Amino acid sequence: MLVGLVRLVHPAPTLAVVFLSAALGTILMAQTQQPLDFRLALTVLAVLGSQILTGALNDWTDRSRDTLAQPSKPIPSGAVSPPMALAMAGAGLALQIGGSLPLGLAPMTLGLAASASAISYNLWLSRTPASVMPYLVSFGLLPLWVAAGVGVPLDRVALSPILVGPFAAAAHLANTLRDFDADATLGSRNLAQVLGRRIAFRVGWSLAMGVGLAVGFALSLGGTLEPPGVLLGVVGLAAVTQGISGPHRLWMGMLVAAVCWTAAWALATG
Repeated sequence: MLVGLVRLVHPAPTLAVVFLSAALGTILMAQTQQPLDFRLALTVLAVLGSQILTGALNDWTDRSRDTLAQPSKPIPSGAVSPPMALAMAGAGLALQIGGSLPLGLAPMTLGLAASASAISYNLWLSRTPASVMPYLVSFGLLPLWVAAGVGVPLDRVALSPILVGPFAAAAHLANTLRDFDADATLGSRNLAQVLGRRIAFRVGWSLAMGVGLAVGFALSLGGTLEPPGVLLGVVGLAAVTQGISGPHRLWMGMLVAAVCWTAAWALATG
């Protein structure tokens, strides 16, 4: 059952989002010359709780569809029962709220708004042409949530949605393209289905590459890129580039790129 519970929360994207949140919080606190303290730990715990909530609720919501299209997933395979999945989602919400309470109203509100957007995806929007919207909202709010959590003025990350938005849209397309045939069979009308497999893939790959090139160009103009940061940026670009072979490799490449580009930004701005 333990393995099933781990799979239930979608460990790869969960770890990526938690790592990025920890890295962003560390960068922001270092830039404002604040000591790393409990605020960072609580913020990361809250983000982890949100990811657990989102992943478990996603599998619970899709349990009937997964029985037909992906019977190896934790619930249809019998590794996790539906009540256990709901309990896991509830535990994630409790962890998010518990981590946010000591941090104040702003982190609590931003975090709950991000989770509410993800819940709307799970319960409804994932099967509509507006399926990309929760990705834009939730990932757009993430830098603001982390900044508020660690006590950094929000204007330091006010421009982040300009880059986060296109990358979030690319992540959504890459993720849904992995299940394109199953979604088509079950009558889903998400954005990838509306665009069609070929166009959706081209748009997703182009958006991901565009974000990487834009970040590198901006840091180069600022004259802050050092060889380690350049190397990380190139590795991220290579990870996305190899994703041209298919949505599964693009999805994994984007996870690698997100980590590399965040680290490169940290080195260039920290």
